[in-house]
Amino acid sequence: MKTKIFHKYVVTLLFSILLFATGIKIHSALTAPQVSDWNYHQLQKIDHSKRNFSFAVFGDNKNSVKTFENLISKLNNDDVLFAIDDGDLVWDGEREKFRFFLNQVKGLNKPLLTVFGNHEAKGNGRDAYYNLFGQFYYSYFIGNSYFIVLDDSNEKNLDDAQFAWLKNELKKSQKYKYRFVFMHVPLYDPQNNSTTILAHALKDKIFAKKLNDLFDENKVTMLFCSHIHGYFRGKWGKTPYIITGGGGAELMGTDPKHYFYHYIKVNVNDNSVHYDVVKLKSPDFELLDRWTHDAWIYIYAFFAVHFIDALLVITLIYLSVYIIFIKKKWLVFNLKRDKR
Repeated sequence: MKTKIFHKYVVTLLFSILLFATGIKIHSALTAPQVSDWNYHQLQKIDHSKRNFSFAVFGDNKNSVKTFENLISKLNNDDVLFAIDDGDLVWDGEREKFRFFLNQVKGLNKPLLTVFGNHEAKGNGRDAYYNLFGQFYYSYFIGNSYFIVLDDSNEKNLDDAQFAWLKNELKKSQKYKYRFVFMHVPLYDPQNNSTTILAHALKDKIFAKKLNDLFDENKVTMLFCSHIHGYFRGKWGKTPYIITGGGGAELMGTDPKHYFYHYIKVNVNDNSVHYDVVKLKSPDFELLDRWTHDAWIYIYAFFAVHFIDALLVITLIYLSVYIIFIKKKWLVFNLKRDKR
């Protein structure tokens, strides 16, 4: 008798939760951020006449919650003109994950530009990204600096149309003192200390060399990449690069020189450009601590993004078990009684 009363209360509670969660889900769908051409509108907020300014670069937040929110908080107190997210804003191209990202960056008090990463390209992400953020590659200028944003999300190369566009943009950029290029997937993987190993970089090594030569020829001031969850700086040919993939996703190694959460603050003036690494709180480098931290990132992010979905699934499973197994005899009894 007590068991029956207990289950009645549980079912009533779960049914109420089910109705409440369904209402929230509908409300969430109806009140999703009404965003289009995000990057275009963010560019309108920037003072393009400035010659002395700072900007921030980071990548691979990938639906991180706590670390990415710490990064936003730090940026809010930094004197940067704007920030640029160098790709992998989300875990995959599901629109709900883009919605979660947009709700996070509403708290940023600086204009934020985005780069299209390989994780955004998953599923129907290309369509979702285009509808929300606009073009996959674009350019702009601020003062004496020219900025070129590329789409190498296929992890292989740039298509012919984009490559032709890039050559023309680099030609136009020669009128400016500084040329900054952003692409998510790097030309090569510095973790292997070799430009011949593909690894976590462009898979088409012939095209990577072709692109590297083009950057060298046009004297690119700095090439910013991410994709590798850590920090590296060096030169490929004559082109200096920075890999900044410490925006919140799991870190790819334990060497404290390279694997830590951070963003890059770029300070531009008429005489020079300086690059500062702004570190954020990172997990310990003991392997068990790192694994625990990485697992928690995705568990926490899943429930943060899909809490309502998880609640609906758990509720439906319990109700199904209750009806099929616990109330089975009661259902059979009532069916027999109805036949009489």
